[in-house]
Amino acid sequence: MFTIANGTILKGEDLVPSKENIVVDDGKIIEISKDAKEGKVIDVEGAVICPSFINGHIHIGDSIIKDEGYSLSLSEMVKPPSGVKHVALSNAGDDELIEAMKSSMWEMVNSGTTHFIDYREGGIKGVKLLKEASKDIPIKPIILGRDDSFYGDDPDLAKVKVAIRKLLKVADGIAPSGFGEITEEVAQLISSECKKQGKISSIHVAESESNQIESLNNDNITEIGKGVKADFGQLVHLTNPKRNDLELVSQSNQNVVVCPRANATLNVGVAPLNKMLKLGIKPLLGTDNVMLNSPNMFRELEFSLKIMSVYYKDYLNPAELLKMATTNVNSFNINNIIQKSTIGEGNFAEFVVVNSFSKNPYLNMINRCETKNILYMINKKLSI
Repeated sequence: MFTIANGTILKGEDLVPSKENIVVDDGKIIEISKDAKEGKVIDVEGAVICPSFINGHIHIGDSIIKDEGYSLSLSEMVKPPSGVKHVALSNAGDDELIEAMKSSMWEMVNSGTTHFIDYREGGIKGVKLLKEASKDIPIKPIILGRDDSFYGDDPDLAKVKVAIRKLLKVADGIAPSGFGEITEEVAQLISSECKKQGKISSIHVAESESNQIESLNNDNITEIGKGVKADFGQLVHLTNPKRNDLELVSQSNQNVVVCPRANATLNVGVAPLNKMLKLGIKPLLGTDNVMLNSPNMFRELEFSLKIMSVYYKDYLNPAELLKMATTNVNSFNINNIIQKSTIGEGNFAEFVVVNSFSKNPYLNMINRCETKNILYMINKKLSI
């Protein structure tokens, strides 16, 4: 048992600042109050106590080719099966992949992340490799698998069905790359089977302007529209919405993840976060491909804050942005697959204690803090 004393806590779903003490026993928060003091007392006068981060979208297998292919197009980098990433993954040995993924997971842990959602290539084997890599690391991967049978203009739907069911025995859900690689029938099979089994279905949509234009020209519907129509539970990117795309998503209650640094690196645009927020969409923030960016959420937060004001001439609410890296996940409609705690009595202790440099606790986290400013990292596997 220990007490974190005299810090500013960002409590609950809304990250409400409160100057109180937190008592933790056996991995759970048993009391939050101004006078609470039990066990070992750790005085963190003036520090900020924030829920640990969730990285909402990452391709951790990319860890084997950091910064390779810089300045290539989106398709050249990541489109299966001949993108730089997929060629590298197909040529990599298991031990090489595991060690690279371990390194990235430790980087996430050390920079305040306790959960991440991974788009896992390599079928069932790819899922098992990530589970093996993460087993001794204090982080929770949410693994979304995929299979090569999904791709092509005329896939064998019987094989696709078998692959989906086998994947869902070991993975938390399924995430094909995008609508440019799968048919409508495959999309429907994935989303319906995931829903039936209470798992996550996810897909990239509207990452580039060209993807949207191609979808409209060929099918008279945007990629976002396809994602809503196919009833995928989680849509990633939404960088280039058209028509009434965002209104459609807000009405469908689908989950959204945005990846501003990756979009900037690939030169495909900037997701309209302020418009999403005004429509009631509560996105998660992700760092995307490790080959493009470090999986450090502090860097993603600061970049996102500033690119919005430059690109859209409209300041982003820092409290709402910090929720995208912490508590927005609790509004996701994904059958409790991701169990991420807020700071509240009775919840698991999953938080970071950081130095304070600012009177604004949100901007302190987003605009001032770096990995070196974490004083303590608390979760179910890490304790003082």
